[in-house]
Amino acid sequence: MPEDRHHAVPATGRTPDLPPAPAYGQRSIAEVLTSAAASLGMGEFTNTLALPAASRVCVVLADGLGRNLLKQKSAHTPFLRSVLQAGQGDVPVWLDSAFPSTTAAALSSFGTGLPAGQHGMVGYDVLDPDQDKVVNLLGNWDPGVDPAAWQPFPTVFERIAHHVEVTTVSLAQFDGSPMTRAALRGGKFIPGTTPHARTAAAADAMAAAGPSLMYFYVNDLDKAGHRYGCRSEQWEHQFEELDATVKRLNATLPAGTTILLTADHGMLDVDEPRRIDFSTDPALVDGVRHTAGEPRMVHLYLEEAHLSDGGAERLLAAWKARFGDRIWAFTRGEAVAGGLFGDDVRPAVEGRIGDVMIAARDAVALYDGRRMRPTAMEVVGQHGSLTKAEREVPLLCFTAEGRTRRRG
Repeated sequence: MPEDRHHAVPATGRTPDLPPAPAYGQRSIAEVLTSAAASLGMGEFTNTLALPAASRVCVVLADGLGRNLLKQKSAHTPFLRSVLQAGQGDVPVWLDSAFPSTTAAALSSFGTGLPAGQHGMVGYDVLDPDQDKVVNLLGNWDPGVDPAAWQPFPTVFERIAHHVEVTTVSLAQFDGSPMTRAALRGGKFIPGTTPHARTAAAADAMAAAGPSLMYFYVNDLDKAGHRYGCRSEQWEHQFEELDATVKRLNATLPAGTTILLTADHGMLDVDEPRRIDFSTDPALVDGVRHTAGEPRMVHLYLEEAHLSDGGAERLLAAWKARFGDRIWAFTRGEAVAGGLFGDDVRPAVEGRIGDVMIAARDAVALYDGRRMRPTAMEVVGQHGSLTKAEREVPLLCFTAEGRTRRRG
């Protein structure tokens, strides 16, 4: 039988070494769809982000677009730059990602309006206490995990689909995927292979609908960033493509549609010498039963015997001795008390969180080479921690000119 992981890590008696918690309930990725629903007149939701009242809303989510990247690379995006310069009233121009700042956690907060302590998608891969094994929560979903049971709360799409038209426009591979079923289920799915195909499909779908909410997903920036880095020409090319995509939506969606552009997380580049295999240092894995997470947000799950005899404190000390201020190092209990996963963590979720957690503060990436493919250490663009580059994402809000207005 698997061990009972639903316990609190013993207090260490030290001052917690924590990054700042996301602004859940105020200005985070979890408020985007709930505010959009409220702006459409759905009274059960609160318009926390002060979005304008609308009959149609299209939310463009650009995977991997950090606020700092939008600012630094704005010369490549004349349309988005003009939106920024025009201003957007009381709507904030940036939000916090979820914690960890990774797609599985952030898109789940986006889709449900909840922090990870509730929806339970607490990392790229995490421990499943029931199976006593590490499971992936993004593209390689474990067959022993039911997405709807792992994340049991209704999504925003499900909650409003009986009142307004709800549509997802994305790549075909995400139609009915485990990640979609866990965090973004509800409404109609329209696949499209190319950006042009997806913008054309979005325009047709929204023109035919009455009151409607559309989720338009773009993943090309994230892919280019991981492979080449967000300082690369390839990333800049995809940023220019995103600008063209949003410009086409502005011109082809029905006039008056509210268009939002946001992201699930940011990104920073980690040079090869800073991609470190921590498993080669015995002190950093002493008493560790499982490792999980991502290279910038590592979950360490300890053997029971080490938890009961001060192993967590020794492990924290070893990591700080090795990396110093290049990392944040803290226990599950400290993370929960510090609000990193929200104000309340469900008991079913606690055991999925590492007993000890290591968040990168500097431009480093931390791998367990014993369980990673060698190609994993070739990834350039990284995210997962709560530095500003990773946690701050844009929120641009403007009204589509649309076909009608352009012909008038």
